[in-house]
This record gives sequence, C-alpha cells and structure tokens, in this order.
Amino acid sequence: MSGGVPSRSSRARRILRGPRPEAVPALVGWAAALVGVLDIAAGVFPRFRHSRVHAIAEVLPGSFGPFAAALSLSSGVLLLLLAHGLKRRKRRAWRAAVALLPAGAVAQFAYRHSVVGVLIAVALLVPLLLHRNEFAALPDPRSRWRALANFVLMSAGSLMLGLVIVSVHPHRTVGDPSLADRLTHVIYGLFGFEGPVDYQGNTSWTVAFSLGALGWITAVTTIYLAFRPEHPAARLTEEDEAQLRALLEKHGRRDSLGHFALRRDKAVVFSPSGKAAVTYRVISGVMLASGDPIGDVEAWPGAIERFMDEAKAHSWTPAVMGCSETGGEVWTRETGLDALELGDEAVVEVADFSLAGRAMRNVRQMVKRIERAGYETRVRRIRDLGDTELERIRRAAEDWRGTDTERGFSMALGRIGDPTDGDCLIATAHKQDDEPGEYGDLKAVLHFVPWGKDGASLDLMRRDRSADPGMNELLIVAALQAAPKFGITRVSLNFAMFRSALARGEKIGAGPVLRAWRGLLVFLSRWFQIESLYKFNAKFQPRWEPRFVVYRHSADLPRIGFAAMQAEGFVNLALPLPRFLRRRRAAVERPCAHTVAERDVRAA
Repeated sequence: MSGGVPSRSSRARRILRGPRPEAVPALVGWAAALVGVLDIAAGVFPRFRHSRVHAIAEVLPGSFGPFAAALSLSSGVLLLLLAHGLKRRKRRAWRAAVALLPAGAVAQFAYRHSVVGVLIAVALLVPLLLHRNEFAALPDPRSRWRALANFVLMSAGSLMLGLVIVSVHPHRTVGDPSLADRLTHVIYGLFGFEGPVDYQGNTSWTVAFSLGALGWITAVTTIYLAFRPEHPAARLTEEDEAQLRALLEKHGRRDSLGHFALRRDKAVVFSPSGKAAVTYRVISGVMLASGDPIGDVEAWPGAIERFMDEAKAHSWTPAVMGCSETGGEVWTRETGLDALELGDEAVVEVADFSLAGRAMRNVRQMVKRIERAGYETRVRRIRDLGDTELERIRRAAEDWRGTDTERGFSMALGRIGDPTDGDCLIATAHKQDDEPGEYGDLKAVLHFVPWGKDGASLDLMRRDRSADPGMNELLIVAALQAAPKFGITRVSLNFAMFRSALARGEKIGAGPVLRAWRGLLVFLSRWFQIESLYKFNAKFQPRWEPRFVVYRHSADLPRIGFAAMQAEGFVNLALPLPRFLRRRRAAVERPCAHTVAERDVRAA
C-alpha cells in the first residue's frame, strides 16, 4: 500500500485484540432481561400467576412474601435496567447485579423457605463472579441532563404500567371507575397515597404496593442520576487543540476533513509518538470518529490502536464515518473491522473550473441573472474581517439556520470567526435594499475551512430566506473564481450520500434492484436531502472521491447509523435551549479577543 504504512497481519490483529463481543456478558444480559420480564409479568397479571409459566416465575428473585406482586415488579424493572449494562460489560451494572441477586436469594429463603429460588439466584450469580474480569468497562461520559430524561421516561413507563396494574382486576373492582379515576389512582399510588378506585379483598394492598414500588424505583434512579458525580462530554483542551493544529500544519493536505477535527465537542487520542491522532465523540454508546486519522500516515496504526483500546475499556462500539479509501484500508487492516462505501465527496479543481460550455449553462445563467438583480459578492479570509462585520455575520448565520440545532459533525466546524481560525475563507453576498433589514445588505454566507495550504473545504451555507434563489450557486462560483489569489487550487464541496447508486440507478439499463434502491433513496430525500445534495454538487462538474463507514459487525450498522444521525443533528434526543439562551451561551464561550467588540455591537 502507498504512503509508507507498515504492514501487519489482520488475522493476527484479530486474534490479539480484535473487538469481538464477549459471549458471557451477552448471555448474562439476556438472562437478566428474561428474568426481569417474567418478574414484571408475575407482578402485573393475575392470570399469569396461575399459569404454568408462573411455576418458574414464582421462584425468581423478588417474588416472595406477602408483597409478592410489588417485589416482583421492582425486581423485574431493576433487572431490565441492568440488562443492557451487563451486555456492555459495565462494571457498575455488574456490581448492582451481584448485590441484587444475593439479596433476592436471602429473601427467598427467609420468607418462603424456597431452595429453588435460592438456586436460581445462585445460577445467575455464579457466572457473574467467575467472569468478573470481563465486566470491567468504564462508565460513559454523562451529565445531569440524564436525570431529567430518566424521570420523564420512567414516569411515562410507570403511568402506563400502573394503568395496566389498576385495570387487570375487573372482577375485584368495586363499581365501574372511569379512565380518569384509574389515572388518578395511579398518580396517587406512585406517591404512596390511596386513590379513588376500590377493590375487594387483599387486591387493594397488592395494587397499592405495586404502584408504590414503581414510584420508589422512579424516585431512586432519578435521585441517583442527579447526585452522582458529573462527567460531561469530553471537549478538546487548549493543549490538545494546539497539538492537532501542529499536525494539520504538516499533514493537513492529506484529508479534506482534517480541519473538522478541531471541533471542540470532540475528544482525541494520540499515537504513542504523538505524530498522529484520532478525534471522536461518544453518542449512544458508539465511539464515532470522522475522516482519516490526523498526522503522519506511518503513525496512524498507533493512534488507531489507542482508539480501539479506549473503545474496549468503555465497551463502546467503534465506528468511523467518512474516511477516505486510504484511511479505510488502514482501519480495516489494523483492526479487522469492515468498511462500506457511504457516498462520494465532490472536489472541484480550481484550474479546471469554468462557466463556459454547455454543461455549465444552467449555473452560468443563474449567476448572471442574480448579478443583474443587483447582488455582489465578497470573498475574504476571516482574519481580514472587522469585529463588527464578523459579529453581524455570526448572528445572521445563527438566525438563518433552518433548525433548532446545529447540523453537522464529520464536515462541519460548528463555529465562525474564532481568532484561531483566521485562515478560514468566507464568501458573502450583498444587495442594497430600500429598507435594510437587521443585517444590512448581507444576504448569504458561505464558510470554508483550510484543507492544507492550497485547499478549502465547504463548512456551511446560510442565506436570508427572503433573498432570491441561487445564492449558494452564486457564492460557490465566486469562491472558485477568487481561489487563485488565495493560493487555493482545490475546493471540497458537500458530501453526497449513496451518490453512485443514484447515478447508476437513473441510467439506461439499470436493473430492477438498482432502480428500487434508487427509488428508496429518492423517497428518503424528502427528509435527508440525499438526491438534492448530489444534484447540487454535480452542477459544478467535480471529481468524486469515495468515502466509507468503518464498522465492527453488520448488526452494529443500525446503531451506528442512529448515532451518526444524532451527531449530524438529524435526530435530537436532548431538550433544545431557547434561542436567546443559545446566543448567550455562545457569547460566553467565544474567546476574549471579541468580547469588547461584541458588547459594543449589542449596545448599538
């Protein structure tokens, strides 16, 4: 392979430290989930307790004593909560399970004198103890927002499960309570109070203790998550960023996505020599890297090994989004992972770009029409802008964003105008109006990050919704025409997912499978701009560079895809901050060099 990468045996790498899933943690996790489901069923459904399955369920940990339903429900919910952590080899889940199972066994023997119940608890406990070294994964990065998420989800689950508990005793219910009465009874019961629904016999106690158990579990888990030590998502330190910038200064020309490694919501691992690095973010248990490793290609294996060791230590699922063909070959050879072509990156050679010719007719006509409408363009380095104008561009880009959350991860920097990003290129469109708006004559913004010393990569495109169509085409043409004076010879545009499938599927002779795949992509383009980005990029006659996703197992792809959608901003599971709070936080996080100018602009 070119590039001077040292060769190693992928088979040996897989044997020595390949990221194969552990059989015992997976089996124990599934067993805990099964026991949890049976316990919940035994505690909720009266008929279940008279079935053949109950002959097994009644001796499970937690199903004992006069409060069998409530304790069975508690045990089932807790085991279900622990099951995922056990499958991921989490140390804390192991400790909780080791504490829960003996307690259940002691209670079985003390209240029911059940030897079988003790044996089942021991049967689950023995593999946990024998294979305790396999449950060594460290906790995930976390914050106290998870306490709120836990409270919302557990409350919703408790309400639904509580309604089932209240409603499964029709022959013992006094009268015919309405849905509102039952819901009120559930809410009261979760807080330990008696509700408006009455039952005959001991059913009232069973329902009361079951609802109380659900409320207790919700409260305890929420309090634990709220007061446990906080470990926020990792961010680049100043030292890490300085080291990455030094690597990009020497080797940044290799990958057009290299500069995006400087996003400050990423963490980084360096090779032992410090000559290479891999940046990543952990999302939903997926350790997601983007692009190729940064730095000397000969040091890539060391950085990749550190990345894989970190994934193994936390039991994260390793994945790489958008690496090049060279990067994919190194990743797959060094780790035993697999690679799948994800799409193509559009790269325009500045020397070959021209608006002349039939192929560029549509773009040429659009640009001329917009210029006749009175628009003008300016292309400059960030360091050449004044603080007042830069702040105006920042606020415009924020307000013109079409979503509540910033989209982008693998090909987005997430900021504009940072003093350390002075080499970034910015193209703006302007038009004088009779009634200037909040941002004056500014109508559209394109931001490019450096790609080595002679290249640029498109970061974001924003425009005023009231501006004429074609602003993005106008500014891309302006940036390509101005590129030579900045020493730029190549420009990377948007990434087109599944570009080859779209291109081949519309050609004559395409088979039914390819046409069906293209049809599905066109349908999904209604939400994810798959086809529109491909067609937009194709206007500029680029060359297409394939990009790949690297993954461990095919079964991991849905999970990796969901994590990537979260990273790119298409799926947002967190509660977004109001716009004025996002502005305030962004202002606080900006470097001090702009603080005075920003305050003056706001005062004006």
